[in-house]
Amino acid sequence: MSRIWFVTGAGRGIGAHIAGAALAAGDRVVATGRNLGALESRYGPYGERVLCVPLDTAREADSATAVAAALDRFGRIDVLVNNAGYGQLGVFEEIAAADVVRQFETNVFGLMHVTRAALPVMRRQRSGHVINLASVGGFMGFAGSAVYCAAKFAVEGFSESLALEVQPFGIHVTIVEPGFFRTDFLDTSSVRYGALAVDDYRRDMPDGRTYESYNGRQPGDPARLGRAIVQLAGTAEPPLHFVAGTDALGMLDGALQRRRLEVDAHRALSASTDGDF
Repeated sequence: MSRIWFVTGAGRGIGAHIAGAALAAGDRVVATGRNLGALESRYGPYGERVLCVPLDTAREADSATAVAAALDRFGRIDVLVNNAGYGQLGVFEEIAAADVVRQFETNVFGLMHVTRAALPVMRRQRSGHVINLASVGGFMGFAGSAVYCAAKFAVEGFSESLALEVQPFGIHVTIVEPGFFRTDFLDTSSVRYGALAVDDYRRDMPDGRTYESYNGRQPGDPARLGRAIVQLAGTAEPPLHFVAGTDALGMLDGALQRRRLEVDAHRALSASTDGDF
């Protein structure tokens, strides 16, 4: 039986590749995004197998409307992919408070809005799979990415806790932690930088745009990532975490080693904080 996928940010990038891989596997897709025309142009050839729905994840009402439309067409949602988002880069002091809020409204609260709308469907089904796109910036920090990493760390904590809450209903949660993939994530059409300027930081980061030169040179293939995610969704026991890319694997290995060394170096002091009974 074909599965029904609900993919946010399906108009381009990783979201489009996940939707395309699901369709290639014979499944059906609810493709959502802010630009309905772009969605219809991309997915029109698939006919009735795809439902294109406008969705701005930062607006909670949009999520309920989009999920209702998915149920009207397909009657169920088997896999929810929370992919929509963008990167707010730049050093923390150069990012205005309003831009921090906007990052969380899309990358965190938007993801929660869609999940909240879809979970009642999955609970009634007693089955489902929520796939949340995090990042290597969800398990380690990067200079010039404090706000983006903060949002992705939030996605990780939310997802790990959610997995425990929904497991009794037959619902799985997977956190995808990609390294650098060749998408438009670092293009000017997607990424945003801080609008403020603090001279002290200019010595190491002349214009605050530490990742711009990496655009187009990322090692990851988004089409292969899309196929890998579809493969994971087809397993009986999908993982809670999926690290994508050899660069991500290397970064995770290093982060775990650094954390272990740090914990061991202060283990006695940590233990000394217990009280006497």
